[in-house]
Amino acid sequence: MSGEPYRRAQVDPLAGLRTPADPPWDVYLTGTVFLDIIFTGLDSAPVRGTESWARGMGSSPGGVANMATALARLGLKTSLAAAFGDDHYGEYCWDTLEHGEGIDLSPSRTVPGWHSPVTVSMAYEGERTMVSHGHEPPPEEPAPDCPPRARAAVASLVPGERASWIAQAARKGARIFADVGWDDTGAWDLAGLADLEHCEAFLPNAQEAMRYTGAECPREAAHALTAHVPVAVVTLGAEGAYAVDGRTGETAVVPAIAVEALDPTGAGDVFVAGFVTGTLADWPLADRLAFAGLTAALSVQEFGGSLSAPGWSEIGAWWRKVQSLEAQDPEALRRYAFLADLVPDEQGRPWPLRRAVPTIGFRRSA
Repeated sequence: MSGEPYRRAQVDPLAGLRTPADPPWDVYLTGTVFLDIIFTGLDSAPVRGTESWARGMGSSPGGVANMATALARLGLKTSLAAAFGDDHYGEYCWDTLEHGEGIDLSPSRTVPGWHSPVTVSMAYEGERTMVSHGHEPPPEEPAPDCPPRARAAVASLVPGERASWIAQAARKGARIFADVGWDDTGAWDLAGLADLEHCEAFLPNAQEAMRYTGAECPREAAHALTAHVPVAVVTLGAEGAYAVDGRTGETAVVPAIAVEALDPTGAGDVFVAGFVTGTLADWPLADRLAFAGLTAALSVQEFGGSLSAPGWSEIGAWWRKVQSLEAQDPEALRRYAFLADLVPDEQGRPWPLRRAVPTIGFRRSA
């Protein structure tokens, strides 16, 4: 693939599975890219009629870029179809994703005269407050109705709507992983999620799963969902996650990893990216779920959405750190023992690691 921006990551989780007949991409996704401006170091929520000063600020691509970046940093060849404004914000997001993260943007388009959607996020006390602005892009931009061949695709289902690209991707052999947002209509009708029929895995949170199924607890909801999709994964917030493979009857539950949460932006996207990675690598269900939870936990220790997505250096540094802790629970270590043969050997690197936060307008060093 001439001009392909994909760069080989430190770890290729699919190395043992790749063949010359593989699709060109591991994962395809489409959606809206925002410019995220993140204010950090706020002591409290802004108060009406006052001016608040933040101790830190960063800028990064957001929206669907959170998921694309998380996938790419885990070593998956990632292709994204999105509309980009022809302003400086759009140029910055394009450059960051293509050259900074190695994401394929050949299905994406720059839309003349359309300004980039922007979100301002204020992080404080482990929570966030966001304000967004944007306009709908022209309906023909981008054009995701002919998705490239990929091992998998990640979709966000919309109640009452079909996205034709999902069925097309599935017909081309892509394994579809889907999440869903809050149903503002209040219907909570699984029949309204028409594209669920094309999905291999559905990953709602506990409240969404229970509302869609009428179940009284998240685990019951996960089992009920397997009547509609082969694999159901229900995230339980601070309690971890629960998964059921309806094809085999296999179940898995993992507790959440206790970390200091600075900013939850993008954690759900990172969780999905971790689960997709483990699935494509053909790991056992419990390992996939544990890896997804770990990557999400590492992400909330950093500020920003795509900025916070961990790569293999962060994962390896965490693994070496927890093994060195005194009185570490042996059972907990065994839960993540599968990482031992995956993480790069970078002894001496500190954990947790801190990424540099970029600011628009700085010149590149030579």
